[in-house]
Amino acid sequence: MQLSVVKGDITRQRVDAIVNAANRRMRGGGGVDGAVHAAGGPAILAECIARFPDGLPTGQAGYTTGGDLPASYVIHVVGPNYRAGERDRALLVSCYANALRIGDELGIDSIAFPLVSAGIYGWPREDAVRAAVDTLRATPTSVGAAFIVAFDDAMHREVSAAL
Repeated sequence: MQLSVVKGDITRQRVDAIVNAANRRMRGGGGVDGAVHAAGGPAILAECIARFPDGLPTGQAGYTTGGDLPASYVIHVVGPNYRAGERDRALLVSCYANALRIGDELGIDSIAFPLVSAGIYGWPREDAVRAAVDTLRATPTSVGAAFIVAFDDAMHREVSAAL
């Protein structure tokens, strides 16, 4: 799989699927989650409610339509909330691996990831970058291209250096 970094808004990426850093309830929220639901429209929330009535556990993933997004699918991953004491790195790693697993099930070729848990959930950014890059490189997949979407110059530099 080709792995690279792009600077921009994850909701505007022209890929088969984008990854949403969701909360356990799967009902929208702040940060990336809020942006994905706002840009994708009500179809994403409706499908989250229908497919995940009890939400998802931390570290797990599920998918919905992309709604009004350029991407056909949204793969929702529930990252660990570092600020709330969820500090098991294996949960963070499983978000990336599970997103690729779902990408394989859907037969997608391209996928865009945020840095899961590195925003409002407070995972230390240097480790979040390392977890993303290492896991995406090490996980066997038929997905052809993965992009880590950096929302600012500093994140773009950090991910570029790790790649």
